[in-house]
Amino acid sequence: MYFPGVIHPDYLPIPMSEKPIHLASDIHLGVVPPETESAFVRWLEHTGDAASQLILNGDLFDFWFEYRSAIPRGYTRVLGALANLVDGGLPVTLMGGNHDWWGGSFLTQEIGVTFLQDPVVLDLAGFHTFLAHGDGLGRGDLGYRLLRAVLRSGITRWSFGWLHPDVGATVAGRVSKTEHRMRGPSDSERNRANVLQEWGRRKLRDDPDLDLVVLGHAHIPVVEEVEPRRYYVNAGDWVHHRSYLTLSAGERPVLREWEG
Repeated sequence: MYFPGVIHPDYLPIPMSEKPIHLASDIHLGVVPPETESAFVRWLEHTGDAASQLILNGDLFDFWFEYRSAIPRGYTRVLGALANLVDGGLPVTLMGGNHDWWGGSFLTQEIGVTFLQDPVVLDLAGFHTFLAHGDGLGRGDLGYRLLRAVLRSGITRWSFGWLHPDVGATVAGRVSKTEHRMRGPSDSERNRANVLQEWGRRKLRDDPDLDLVVLGHAHIPVVEEVEPRRYYVNAGDWVHHRSYLTLSAGERPVLREWEG
């Protein structure tokens, strides 16, 4: 499946800075243990001092749905930390993943993040970058693609909104497979990571204007220089790795692991 990527109308280009851009994906709040969430909050606080921009590339939450007068509980400290970053002047972008694509006005109006639902092309630290969560890309996974189309339809979203929040959260918990990943990546997940890496290589070769393809979803961190100064990156996850990406002008993308 081909996703060209578009410039999102709400996204404003960020001037290059001496500070790097921080990017993370697949935190899966709500499933990871409390100590991981606490570490992530500390990383956000560090990012506020160390970075010029923050991008969370999908699946920040293991489940997110905004009802008219209710939002999922359990994310207070992270949401507060994100709001503090925005209030302090740090641009924060959140890409919807397969677990939290149903984000909405609470995130954009109350927290202040820029929320994206589709792949985009952005200029990040001098890299012309294709950014996507990664679900639905690459060969195979036909069953998920069909399910994805159903879940993202307006009728499904409208119907889900009529469920009591407790019922909705229970349904989402049964559909989610994140808890099964806690013991480490499975063979099928490693295969999916390879498929996405293959897709990223092809995307770079098919689009010579791109310098960087950044995906998440696979939960396995990788930086590959596909051609000189042209990179495929997967930022990994916080289920196993607590990994994140730093992008600095004129430098190779760097994957790091948070130990704070």
